[in-house]
Amino acid sequence: MDLTKDYPRSPNDMLAGIVSLPRMIDKTRADAEGTLGEYDVDCPHDKPVLAFLGVDFAAFAAKLKELKYDDKAVEAWAKPLVDKHSPAEIAAFNESRRAWKPDDHSQQYFDKLKAQVAPSRPDVTTWFKLLDLDEKRAA
Repeated sequence: MDLTKDYPRSPNDMLAGIVSLPRMIDKTRADAEGTLGEYDVDCPHDKPVLAFLGVDFAAFAAKLKELKYDDKAVEAWAKPLVDKHSPAEIAAFNESRRAWKPDDHSQQYFDKLKAQVAPSRPDVTTWFKLLDLDEKRAA
């Protein structure tokens, strides 16, 4: 996975029933391969997913490496961690992630990126929507 040339999967993509896990696989693999580019791992996007799974980034990265970044293997590992939560908790988690908006710390960066990729889109108020537009996916 070379994120200096390609985009990671959408934050809206799901694996094991939760959003962003496929994107995190892509970013973690690129990080291990030295091709992360402008992306970050163990960042504000990733931390809620890691907390929901109940693992820290080091353990997550080690597990993904062990599983050779294979989606099916990662899903088999992650599904029991996800299933510790009720269906309502899983749905609420996904909804909260999709509704994630910039905070005081990230608002300036969000506004700058939005001005570049979606200047005439007042509906772009969440990170997921902005990331999809920035990475040339319809949002």
